[in-house]
Amino acid sequence: MKYTLVILTVLLVMVGCKNKPETTPSLSKQNDTLVTNPSDVISSIDKWSILLGNGTFSDSLNNFSQDDFFYVEEEENTNWVVYKTPNSGITSKTSHNTRTELGEKKRWTPEEGGKLRGTLKVKHVSTSGDPRVAASFSVVVGQIHSDDGHENEPLKIFYKKYPGHEKGAVFWNYEINTEGNNSKRWDFSETVWGYNMGNVSTTLNTTPEEPKDGIRLGEEFSYEVNVHKGIMYLTFKSEGHITKTFTKSLIASDFTKELPQQIKTLYASIGRDGLEREEAYTGEMQFFKQGAYNQTNGKNPEENLVWNTGSKTFNGDITKQYNNGSFTEVWFKEQTLGEGTLPNHLKD
Repeated sequence: MKYTLVILTVLLVMVGCKNKPETTPSLSKQNDTLVTNPSDVISSIDKWSILLGNGTFSDSLNNFSQDDFFYVEEEENTNWVVYKTPNSGITSKTSHNTRTELGEKKRWTPEEGGKLRGTLKVKHVSTSGDPRVAASFSVVVGQIHSDDGHENEPLKIFYKKYPGHEKGAVFWNYEINTEGNNSKRWDFSETVWGYNMGNVSTTLNTTPEEPKDGIRLGEEFSYEVNVHKGIMYLTFKSEGHITKTFTKSLIASDFTKELPQQIKTLYASIGRDGLEREEAYTGEMQFFKQGAYNQTNGKNPEENLVWNTGSKTFNGDITKQYNNGSFTEVWFKEQTLGEGTLPNHLKD
């Protein structure tokens, strides 16, 4: 009888173990450490503050996250920091567009310089907007922002994809530091892959041709912004695409005497025809920004065919916007922030 009870007990334990459901950890690991917040992925987190698309601001980002705006996702054993924001929310005092975006705490002049790197993929851009408007269907994924004078932006890195297209474009803009009245300011746009900001439709019901060398949603690419002794060096890389490099002075303007043809065409409807001061951004305090700066908004395109995108905003209801494609979402897996350096190709 004793042996029968022992055997029965062993059998019950074995059956219990076999039927016990397997549990899958909900948290990913990185270097044997649980990854629960963006600060577990971003090594330079102490150097940043953040503004979210619902108006939340924080300058203490250790162990900080917020569902639906700033959090971590794991995909194929890689941890990504997600930046997500609706077409309409609460934004900064100097912008009509929402953002979930890091802002560098440190300030530096172009002469002092700095360096920002990021590896990312854009997962979604707004599916509503006016195709005649340059800013429609786009998001800014990296910036240099001035903290002096007009507080303009010597760099904005864009991703833009029209509805119905498989591939979108990556381009970067330089906003002039306007001589005199800043109401005449404009952005000069340079193509990385696909097209630049001037590629717009002429009617409400058509879109331009899809770029053959464009970047798909979910396709990874990287950029480096290196400002050294007043010169900005840009590098863009993506597997299967030609690496692109650019050089632009931030302390000596190219736009002091003549308006580029791109500007004459793109900004004709809103009368932006200013010129830049000769010293550009010389001596002005700058800082980096990185994340998802949504360029779509619900403002009337007839009043501004460059920046008023006429996108659906559902009266600012964030849940409805997320459920109906009225948002942007960008994932970063790598991000570094540091000092500007002389590029390797210029070293002896």
